[in-house]
Amino acid sequence: MEQMNKYTIDLYSQLIKEQDNLVEEELFGKGQTIIEQLTFDSKKVTENTFFICKGMAFKEEYLKEAIKNGAVCYISEQKYELDEEVPYIIVKDIRKAMPVLANKFFNEAWKELNVIGIGGTKGKSTSVYYMKSILDDYLAANGKKESAVISSIDIYDGVEKIESHITTPEAVELHGYFRNAVNSGMEFVEMEVSSQALKYGRVNEMMFDVAVFLNICEDHISPIEHKDFEDYFSSKLLIFQKAKTAVVNLDADFSDRILEAAQCASKVVTISTQNEDADFYAYNLHKEGNGTIFNVRCAEFDTEFELTMPGLFNVENALATIAVASQFNIPVEYMYSGLKKARSSGRMELSTSDDDKVIAVVDYAHNKLSFEKLFSSIKEEYPDREIISIFGCPGKKAFTRRRDLGTIAGKYAKKVYLAAEDPGYEPVEEISRDIAEYVEAQGCPYEMIEDRGEAIKKAIESVENPSILLITGKGNETRQKYGCEYVDCPSDTDYVKKYLEEYNKTH
Repeated sequence: MEQMNKYTIDLYSQLIKEQDNLVEEELFGKGQTIIEQLTFDSKKVTENTFFICKGMAFKEEYLKEAIKNGAVCYISEQKYELDEEVPYIIVKDIRKAMPVLANKFFNEAWKELNVIGIGGTKGKSTSVYYMKSILDDYLAANGKKESAVISSIDIYDGVEKIESHITTPEAVELHGYFRNAVNSGMEFVEMEVSSQALKYGRVNEMMFDVAVFLNICEDHISPIEHKDFEDYFSSKLLIFQKAKTAVVNLDADFSDRILEAAQCASKVVTISTQNEDADFYAYNLHKEGNGTIFNVRCAEFDTEFELTMPGLFNVENALATIAVASQFNIPVEYMYSGLKKARSSGRMELSTSDDDKVIAVVDYAHNKLSFEKLFSSIKEEYPDREIISIFGCPGKKAFTRRRDLGTIAGKYAKKVYLAAEDPGYEPVEEISRDIAEYVEAQGCPYEMIEDRGEAIKKAIESVENPSILLITGKGNETRQKYGCEYVDCPSDTDYVKKYLEEYNKTH
């Protein structure tokens, strides 16, 4: 493992001063102490840790625990009265400080990687896993380590493999994953980039070799996320300020504005399924059996590709990854083989009953754009089946989803089951009632069953005609957020497997 350079408290203090972020500091003559660990988690503190006090829920007891465990300095937006002399650095903006500290502490690990960032309202995680599939085929053929991945599904950096809770981690974690990837001998990392990560500077102090902008649609509008669509959209567009090469989908809403924002990248590459002038143009899209076939034309090739993961809308995601792969001169054969086998956990996962009466699709779709594309695509791909929808909405955020998802599900579905989906501090019944109002307005019957497993079971048991069940929002996640706690539970895929087996025994 590569030995990292380590730095003193004085040096970190200097970085804060250089960004004009210092309010006051007192180092008690300990400025030459070498920092061995950087964290905001008091449980991860070891000897000679530089501890970050951050977040609305931060409590003084976390700092005291950190000092007991070996923290030798803390950085915060406020000063704490402690029983001992502990060096402190007080800043105007802790979010602004974190990327600078993390980048230095982890020795700018991102510079030793090919970093691919994928942004947009819908399709980020699917695109990330398409990218991973292409890259890993190419890397394996050349005797190299697989690529690292940082997504809303999971994180793998050669050292850690963990389930994700947010789309893009805080800077301290992010740079740590980059360092693990470098130390593990990895050369590529593909990652999802959220509007929150861009708005709050989690990806400051780094660059993307290639950044993709897939699409934009109203989402994440709430008092704790983005105050309005303009705030959301302008935050998303910040990705281009961190991109060497930008990949832009010309089929996205507001594509003119997206293209204009992309001009700050050194190179702009365009993709489209509608505009033949795009640098990468997909055409002749059609279904063959369960596969989706399409051609891609660009300056280097004109080739047929195949996706075996359902959903015609996934062609856009595949096209984006083909454009990215081309920027790294990856041969077409690995684009083809990677996409043909590509899977994304909890995305368009399809299970069928023995009598073929029930098809269950587990997908992470959870906003207006992903719902509209999922339901319309399923209607087109399975015209003879009734659609049954099982979903919910998160508590206290993205309030417009309740209207949008309720309206779309109500328009397409024969019946809707409303269930828990990370309710947080809001009662599930209140969330479901909000959604139900819009389902009902479309003349669609609904049932409110808080427990997702029970809702899926009831939906499968109640099928009368050949149906397709769309179970959306949670994918393969194995936790539900109630209050500030994450409660373990089976994934939607596990529930489907269990209740389809029960169905098969009785039919």
